[in-house]
Amino acid sequence: MRSFRENFRLLLPKSFKDFPNYGEGPERYNLLRKNLVIIISAVALIPLGVMSAINYYQYMKTLKNEIVRPITRLINTSKHTLELFLSERQSVLSLIIREHSFEELSRQEALSRIFHALRSEFEEFVDLGLIDSSGVQRSYVGPYELAGKVYRDQAWFHAVRVRGVYISDVFLGYREFPHFVIAIIKETPTGNFYVLRATIDSEKFNQLISGIALRPGSDLFIINREGILQTPSRYHGNVLEKVAMPIPPFSLDAVIGKTRDEHGEHLLGYAYLRGTSFILVVLKEPSEVMAGWFTLKSEFILLLAFSVVVIVLVTLRTSRMVVDRIREADQARESYYVQMEQSAKLASLGRMAAGVAHEINNPLAIINEKAGLMKDLVLFSKKYQDRETLLAQVDSILKSVDRCRDITRRLLGFARHMDVKVEKIYLNELIEEVLGFLEKEAFHRNINLRLDFEPNLDPILHDRGQLQQVFLNIINNAFEAVENGGNISISTREGKDGDTVEVEIKDDGCGIPPEDLKHIFDPFYTRGKSQGTGLGLSITHGIVTKCGGDIRVQSVEGEGTTFTVKLPRQCILSRS
Repeated sequence: MRSFRENFRLLLPKSFKDFPNYGEGPERYNLLRKNLVIIISAVALIPLGVMSAINYYQYMKTLKNEIVRPITRLINTSKHTLELFLSERQSVLSLIIREHSFEELSRQEALSRIFHALRSEFEEFVDLGLIDSSGVQRSYVGPYELAGKVYRDQAWFHAVRVRGVYISDVFLGYREFPHFVIAIIKETPTGNFYVLRATIDSEKFNQLISGIALRPGSDLFIINREGILQTPSRYHGNVLEKVAMPIPPFSLDAVIGKTRDEHGEHLLGYAYLRGTSFILVVLKEPSEVMAGWFTLKSEFILLLAFSVVVIVLVTLRTSRMVVDRIREADQARESYYVQMEQSAKLASLGRMAAGVAHEINNPLAIINEKAGLMKDLVLFSKKYQDRETLLAQVDSILKSVDRCRDITRRLLGFARHMDVKVEKIYLNELIEEVLGFLEKEAFHRNINLRLDFEPNLDPILHDRGQLQQVFLNIINNAFEAVENGGNISISTREGKDGDTVEVEIKDDGCGIPPEDLKHIFDPFYTRGKSQGTGLGLSITHGIVTKCGGDIRVQSVEGEGTTFTVKLPRQCILSRS
């Protein structure tokens, strides 16, 4: 046959029976808490991580644009300025060679007049010379004696024949100062050609570069395709020194990248100047362009870390709270199961007690009548010897019958009080009835019971059976706590407010440790020598609080425990 609990579980909704099983005991709730922490954290942290990654990517993209755009603008602006400078000088020379014939330019006085007019507008021109198709300089105006010099075998002379225009790298030459050459070719109708060649002081280049506003950590300079500096560099040295960096690949458009040299890593921007071998280079320190990002990155990491910590703390607290609520609900549900099973057992015991009491009362009535008849016969007859001894034995039988009647009356009272019934109760008498069940144990264990009842304590309206259960549970705990020969005192008194009564049960037993005291009313919590289910004080606390009362406990380990039960004078109870 099924137990009461098994039968009751069959009546539960399917959702209760199918509640996930995470194990037994604390491990069940620890695993449940861990799963909740993982799930809630994942739900909160995964979107946070995704959004952080997206924001990081978007910001880096924007930041890159914000970094690249100014450098690109700087390169394009500087490139345009330098190309315009070269284009203007090239155009002037093209105009001269186009507007003047070879014969005219060959005359020294004519070339000198043209050169001085050119110098009045462009002072960076150092000299001007006319070279015929055989490579001989036919006329020359400048600070050196170069008339008649032959350039037939020089590379620039062949280059200008092929390209039509030639702009050289910066070099020293005879002049011993940095300069470069622009040469323009013109072909004659007879298939011949001549070249107009001008030397330009590169200091003008340097002035153009230095005139561009740069931050302290930046560097702007020009190199040729062999890596030779054409203008001074902050990091790589003076003109005509070789730079300690790789030559960037050809591109007329601005290109932004990174480079590393002996000075460390730099952000590199460059562009080739059209029609020349010049490369315009911009170097910026990463700390300069990334300063804003480093600041924001630190703030971003701090905010992300703070958010993660808050989420984890809230998750831990929420999970603990939810699991504690689940554990309390499970304990309460289990407590109700046990109480209902216990109530069913008590009901069965009550019915059995009533039957036993009725069955015992019938023989007791016969014994009482026969003993009374024997006493009457002895009293009214003169022939019995040892008359006094016989009467004493008969009186002993009658006293035993009375004692049995008291016991059966208590059993019948216990059976009748299984159903809730609010009635007038004299608290002193009720406690004496409860002690009647324990007086034999007190006698055999030599426990000293001291009663201090207020004599004129007014009756209260309560359920007798539930109050019996309350005080029986507390006094039983006191009996378990004290050693043989111990002391238990029970006192009753009026409450200070006049609407309550108080019962104090004090023992000098082992006491309760502080770490156990806060759990004393928890379901299924046992301590000391108790071998019960741990529901006695939990049920007691539930009965007292449901009727509007209060129960307090004070204990010192090794000295004893005091329970104080405060009950209202009138209460309507319902049995759970």
